[in-house]
Amino acid sequence: MIRSLRARLRLRHALIAPAVALLLVLLFLEAANPPAWAVRVGYLAAGAGVLGALLVPRYHLARAATGAVLVSGAVTLVAGGLQNRADNTPGMTELLLLLCLGVRVVRQLRPARATALMAGVAAAVVLMPLRLQDWGDGRIEILLLVLVLVMPLVVVLGLCLRLYDALRARQREAVLQAQRIEYARDLHDFVAHHVTAIVARTRAARFTAESQSPEAIDRMLAEIEDAGSQALGSMRAMVSHLRDTAAPAGPAPAELAALRELTDEFSAGGVLATLHIGSGLGAREVPAEIAGVAHRVVREALTNARKYARGARHVGVAVDRAADSPDRLVVEVTDDAAATDNATDDGAPAGSGGGFGLMGLTERVAAAGGTLTSGPRERGGWSVRAELPLRARGR
Repeated sequence: MIRSLRARLRLRHALIAPAVALLLVLLFLEAANPPAWAVRVGYLAAGAGVLGALLVPRYHLARAATGAVLVSGAVTLVAGGLQNRADNTPGMTELLLLLCLGVRVVRQLRPARATALMAGVAAAVVLMPLRLQDWGDGRIEILLLVLVLVMPLVVVLGLCLRLYDALRARQREAVLQAQRIEYARDLHDFVAHHVTAIVARTRAARFTAESQSPEAIDRMLAEIEDAGSQALGSMRAMVSHLRDTAAPAGPAPAELAALRELTDEFSAGGVLATLHIGSGLGAREVPAEIAGVAHRVVREALTNARKYARGARHVGVAVDRAADSPDRLVVEVTDDAAATDNATDDGAPAGSGGGFGLMGLTERVAAAGGTLTSGPRERGGWSVRAELPLRARGR
């Protein structure tokens, strides 16, 4: 992203430099029109000042525009007081630059300051015909009328660009907010899963330390170390993604077969987890986006099962086509924990801190065009069921 930004800046500078050079040449040629040398210098200084006000950064715009308008108005008053004035141009390049400056003032400055400066710009523009020698045929009056009619158009153009900037800023903020929500979901998915495993294995090691052999204790500690390493790896992947948007956002398995790693890791914690994947659900039948959502559903459900399914002896993960619709994929994770008071009023497991994991998971499933339900089973235990389309959105 940084490289592309630098490339755009270099391209912009490459385009601006010739344009500025051309405008300076035009200003110099028009400055040769008045007979008086002092007025010639004034023409060149006023035009260069307006051009500079167009090029300065936004935080210098108010002062630069004020100075440019004052210099331009002063040159007009001095030139208009002479008997021998310019014959054919009041400084059309400077006039066009003043109109552009008016657009930028309305677009970028605060309303009160923009109103005051725009009045000055309008006065400098409308008075510019005074620099011309009277032709006696009414053309100067026509030019004056045209300039008076152009000024409202300049204000309208500036307001339109101001509105466009506000809409772009609002859209950018919406995109950033969506990214922040996505990062929060990823952080929960990547870290909570591993941290929960660490807590569960540490708890098991504490309660069985006296009855286990040194070899078993060493194996438990190795599993805890491995879970910690995986958590650190997930954190590094997230930080790398936040530093550089060109980096991958983290593991996003493209096949349902990757679910085997989750169930095997869960089983290593002491509770058996089985996986069933229906036939005909390979990489060609299940889009990578849907497989990634299914992976996150299973990971979140297993994390909650490890935290809240106390007394569970078995957790089942089933992925298959819906019975009533072969175009829908059903992902269901169930456990056989005792039917205790382990759910809050909003349907999230007790102690889940308000169910933010399931909340984010519901949003993720909905974004893929599916639905997510969770709750206690009739025969005891808990069930998390997601129904997803077998065709990713946008295809």
